[in-house]
Amino acid sequence: MSEIFERVTIVGVGLIGGSLGLAVRRGTLARTVVGVGHRQVSIDRALEMGVIDEGTLDAAEGVKDADLVVLATAIGLITAIGEQIAPALKSGCIVTDVGSTKSQIVRRMTSVLPAGVHFVGAHPIAGSEKRGIDAAETDLFRDTTCVLTPTDATPPDAVDRVRKLWEAVGARVSMLDPEEHDTILARTSHLPHAMAAMLIATLTDVDGRFVGTGIRDTTRVASGDVNIWCDILLSNREAFLQAVDGFSGRLDALRRAVDTADRSALAEILARAKTRRDGLWPDGSAVE
Repeated sequence: MSEIFERVTIVGVGLIGGSLGLAVRRGTLARTVVGVGHRQVSIDRALEMGVIDEGTLDAAEGVKDADLVVLATAIGLITAIGEQIAPALKSGCIVTDVGSTKSQIVRRMTSVLPAGVHFVGAHPIAGSEKRGIDAAETDLFRDTTCVLTPTDATPPDAVDRVRKLWEAVGARVSMLDPEEHDTILARTSHLPHAMAAMLIATLTDVDGRFVGTGIRDTTRVASGDVNIWCDILLSNREAFLQAVDGFSGRLDALRRAVDTADRSALAEILARAKTRRDGLWPDGSAVE
């Protein structure tokens, strides 16, 4: 592979940022990868693992002369860090992120960046309930989807370069409007996480003695970081509530079918769900 950027700075060298650094360095997609963190121990570990070439705790210093800046922090910090580093960015720099919601981030980042610096919203749909630099994997993004959320004002060249980067680390790239992204992800990611948490919350101490692989696998995502998920749900509040309302309506229909012993209606509900699920994963497997 050839270099797409000369100097890439990754702000936040945890699971996602660390995995991206490993993939960029393995594929020689940049001449230099700089890591910015808030703890020296994380920077030292990133250097030791070969995630980055250089590291610093000073965000402004870290983004100096960068051609691409990737904001790979918790969602609640992305815009604040964007505001902090804005004066230090050189003209022509591209800023992107890895946030799970996009509308608020895209609006704010587009407004705070200086002229000549362009923002391309991104969401790699990859990861796990684990976190931290030690969980980073070189192939984390292989055969996953990364959504880019440009606006009408985003230069096509900036979008193309970010797209090439994600494709080079193994992701399939899709383009969505920021609001459309948030509406879809509310149903496909944010609601499932919340429902997994609520399902676990219904269990009693006695129930816990009788759990099996079904509930374990169904609720795996409920082990995710609480603060991260609070940020996600609150930053996508409107779309998430719409998703909850849609789910509630379907749950009510299921309850009515069972309450009235309507086997035909119940079978139709379950069969429709099975058909949809089998169509998404024809081989019976699941994806992260």
